[in-house]
Amino acid sequence: MLKKILIGVGLVAVAGVAYVRLSPTDLATYHIAPMATEAGDTAGANSFKAARQITTPPADILTVVQTIASGTENTQLVAGSVGEKLMTFETRSALMGYPDYTTATVLDGPEGPLLVIVARSRFGQSDMGVNRARVEDWLSQMGALVVPAS
Repeated sequence: MLKKILIGVGLVAVAGVAYVRLSPTDLATYHIAPMATEAGDTAGANSFKAARQITTPPADILTVVQTIASGTENTQLVAGSVGEKLMTFETRSALMGYPDYTTATVLDGPEGPLLVIVARSRFGQSDMGVNRARVEDWLSQMGALVVPAS
């Protein structure tokens, strides 16, 4: 009897992993320009948004974002381009393959152009800080191209 229960639990676990890895994503849900009017950070249970003043032209900073993202493990561009001024990347966790979506754009702010990056999880109740860590890592790699949050 215990053997059947364990087999059943195993099958449910395999089905859950398969669903997370194989279920289609409606990119229209995630490929939306994040909004911000001033520099700063906003954290949520499953998301993190950072807006920073930039010290380089918008196309240049978005090219840097694309380069940094493409160098991030398990990350790929899934929608948009530098030319569109809107890019969405998918990053999957190594073990379970949970997808997170990170969208970057440049908006006109009252004090000049703002790079806005928002990262959010598709599944779960908490991202355990991985989205914030990813965005902060990307920003740190940009160095002097972005003005630090005050």
